[in-house]
Amino acid sequence: MELVSQHVKKIMEECKVRARDEGLKFDDETLEYIVTNRDMIELSPKVMIPTLYDYWVHDVRVLSGKGMYEAYPSNPYETVINTRPAISYYNDNNPDWLNVMIFYHVLAHIDFFQNNLFFVNTWDVDLAGQALADKRLIAQLRSEKGRRWVDYIIEFSRGMDNLVGYHKALDSMLRFRNQPVARLSRQDYYFDVFLQKIKKVSHNTYLKEIERFNQCKDNIATFFEPILSQYPEFEQMYKKVRKDKEKPVRDIMEYIIRHSPFLRAHENQWMKCVIQIVRDTSLYFQPQIRTKIMNEGWASYWHDYLFMKDERIRGHEVDYAKVNATVTALPKVGLNPYALGLRLFEHIEEMQNRGCYSFDYFRLKDEKNRQHFDKGNKNGHDFIFKVRESMNDFTFINKFVDQEFIDHYKLFVTGKRLNSERMTWQYYIKSKKAHDYKNMVIDTLYHPPVIYVNEEKTQGGLLYLVHKFENKPLKADYIENTMMGIEFLWGGPVYLETSIPVGTEKETRPAIHFLDPSAGGSGTTATPVTREKIKWQRVCYIMDKRKLNRREVA
Repeated sequence: MELVSQHVKKIMEECKVRARDEGLKFDDETLEYIVTNRDMIELSPKVMIPTLYDYWVHDVRVLSGKGMYEAYPSNPYETVINTRPAISYYNDNNPDWLNVMIFYHVLAHIDFFQNNLFFVNTWDVDLAGQALADKRLIAQLRSEKGRRWVDYIIEFSRGMDNLVGYHKALDSMLRFRNQPVARLSRQDYYFDVFLQKIKKVSHNTYLKEIERFNQCKDNIATFFEPILSQYPEFEQMYKKVRKDKEKPVRDIMEYIIRHSPFLRAHENQWMKCVIQIVRDTSLYFQPQIRTKIMNEGWASYWHDYLFMKDERIRGHEVDYAKVNATVTALPKVGLNPYALGLRLFEHIEEMQNRGCYSFDYFRLKDEKNRQHFDKGNKNGHDFIFKVRESMNDFTFINKFVDQEFIDHYKLFVTGKRLNSERMTWQYYIKSKKAHDYKNMVIDTLYHPPVIYVNEEKTQGGLLYLVHKFENKPLKADYIENTMMGIEFLWGGPVYLETSIPVGTEKETRPAIHFLDPSAGGSGTTATPVTREKIKWQRVCYIMDKRKLNRREVA
């Protein structure tokens, strides 16, 4: 591995000037290295951070990568990591015109790293330097405490490193930087929680309250006067919810570091350092996992936009088209984050140029009127920078994947069924609705389980964990080994409350009150729909002395 030549570095610096002229923002200093395929294979398990701590699983993955490369040789164009300065890696056989395209792609990645708010906890961190210090500390602990024991702690910690409190850390960093942080307001609690979930008022009553709020919005105190008279409990309930939301909640790793009786012992305090290293490393990479589609789409958008305007493409248009097509092709089955993110940014820009993200557009019901709608805003280019700054993959997909996007790119959700005659799997178009496509993409996004410590039940030497159930069970294969590691680090029994499927039950939907077309207009209401749904049982897993038991929770 070596730095790029001065000739290639000059190309990069020219690309920086043009990228900044178009609005991209990034630090002046960057490092570019030439790497071999062997280097890439050896760095991949360490997330391309050469100074990351050593761990035996990395060695296994290197061997696996070498075997995979022999069977399916491939050469990635580039890899860039979010460090200070930003580091990127390139193959040594790229021609100059291809380097121009790749450098634009890399600079857009760096712009995303350094300007997206979900990366705010990484903006002031020199990861390469911190990782080197962590690597040296772990090497020293291995020589003092024994390699086996240090690797045990790393393995037990990595078993739960997806449960780190990323959003709490993000919230704390935003406060530190005096960035605006959303807080639960009194009116939000009243309309979103109190009226709908607690009082369960009628639709008409809810609309009347909204109308009354609009009349009193210049004087909020006047709006709440009759509410406090009618519902004297409202103020106390709001204060309790606000206090609970703002109460600092520590993730499992942080709680174990602070409160584990086992780690509190003098001879075990060194383990806290190892757990903290694993936790900090996980927190650093959380935003990259949560912005994969946006990040790759942003980089693909800019390498295409900038390179097409660059005179250095002349004579290489066909070559570029081939390379670009392999990166941004939109598959009919599966998901390509480069392609989806690129086209969604282009769609957002085009819609904003026409002023489609407005009430005037959304009130239109006729498809032809929507197609010809154009307020002439022409500010889509500026708008996508705001999108890049404040969103992650979930909000990006949930907000902007609409029926216009699906229809324009002819997207659909595929299903899979077995052809019993030919004994082959067949793919078919299951849905062309934006709602279904959006849900399909969202289901592929990174979403670790929400597991927190119940401090009221954590007493008498045991640790009580609660899984906030979201209609998806935990992976049963990992429960025993993960809980065994937590039991070791806690130094006592560990309880985990969660939900498991125990069968199915019939669910009947009420009749829909409209005329059934199949009834010939006779006025018969539609037949109630009966379907099967999964039946869930709340259970508690108990890990005590490396033995796992399970019991039902009433």
